[in-house]
This record gives sequence, C-alpha cells and structure tokens, in this order.
Amino acid sequence: MRSFYEYVLTYRGKLKDDAESRLAEWIFHDHDFPKHSQSYDEISNYLEWNNPFNGSLAVFDQLWDEYMNTYIDR
Repeated sequence: MRSFYEYVLTYRGKLKDDAESRLAEWIFHDHDFPKHSQSYDEISNYLEWNNPFNGSLAVFDQLWDEYMNTYIDR
C-alpha cells in the first residue's frame, strides 16, 4: 500500500497553484516529514508542529480522507 507521502506527491506540479499542490510541494521539500507513515495521528501531529501555511491542516484532512477512500477503504 502507498504511504500518504506517495499519495500527496501526485498533487505536485499543477499548472494552477492551489492549496493541495502547495502542501504537496512543502511536504516534498521537508526532509523530516514522516514519509513512510500511514498514521493519521503521526502526520497530523507533525503538521501541527510544523504548520506550513494557514489552512494547511484543513487541506491535510481533506487529502487524508481522499487517501483513505482510495487506498484503505477498498
């Protein structure tokens, strides 16, 4: 199963900059991000301590729901 990190990187490189692609870019460039984690709590806590921009936690929650629907709830 793919990690959340692998999933979120699919949002990089969009022609139109949006919150999802900004979070994906930030995660890509953050060398300490828990790249192999599949734990909501671990990633959410990391983002709370290293909040990249206003609203990023809401974007994370949205992307996490999509990740769970795509890879976990099958």
